[in-house]
Amino acid sequence: MATDHLNPASKQQQPGTSAFKVRGDAIQLTLLKLRPVAQQLTLALSPIGTQLVIYEQENFQGRCHELTGPCNNLQEAGVEKVGSILVLCGPWVGYEQASCKGEQYVFEKGEYPRWDSWTNSRRSDTIIAFRPIKVDSQEHKIVLYENPSFAGKKIEIIDDDVPSFHAHGYQEKVSSVRVQSGTWVGYQYPGYRGYQYLFEKGEYKDSTEFGAQIPQIQSVRRIRDMQWHQRGAFHPAN
Repeated sequence: MATDHLNPASKQQQPGTSAFKVRGDAIQLTLLKLRPVAQQLTLALSPIGTQLVIYEQENFQGRCHELTGPCNNLQEAGVEKVGSILVLCGPWVGYEQASCKGEQYVFEKGEYPRWDSWTNSRRSDTIIAFRPIKVDSQEHKIVLYENPSFAGKKIEIIDDDVPSFHAHGYQEKVSSVRVQSGTWVGYQYPGYRGYQYLFEKGEYKDSTEFGAQIPQIQSVRRIRDMQWHQRGAFHPAN
């Protein structure tokens, strides 16, 4: 469900005014008064809830739109541009293209004032789709393979974040992945840089199945809900 708010910094509006409702995807648009109002919603959220606020301008300015569930096309929901993001409860994954396709961006609880706070790939500053990430396991195990269909050399990681595969002696490509438990995000380069690839529990027989144009992953970390695993939370560099 998407909810639309108006930031008074961009235009004055009477609080509590209903904009419109759209049937079908049950998209409900409402107008609120100030950004702090949205922040206060964290106190009323269920611990297992998900909530994300999108601002059309950088630094949490302009119109804002609230998400509490997946949205395959933000533009159809009335979002003109994603300028900054406030994650009240998560985690979430954003996509460069509609229907959850294209480059991926992982968001955990926190503030993302500009596009370069959620990605350093420099390829695109566009987000068209969002969906919540399900984190249902405190244990984490992932195996990454050199060749498709789980063949060739492999690196197995259990309950740890690895900022550099090279430092652990693995210098091969990654063409297939088997996630036995937990939720992970892989990165194109060491130090959690470059394109991001979300790995939820399951098997990925080829790099195209996890959205990679080339079979290159050189660092990986666990995605852990900051409500329960604050020490392991990822804080993007400014």
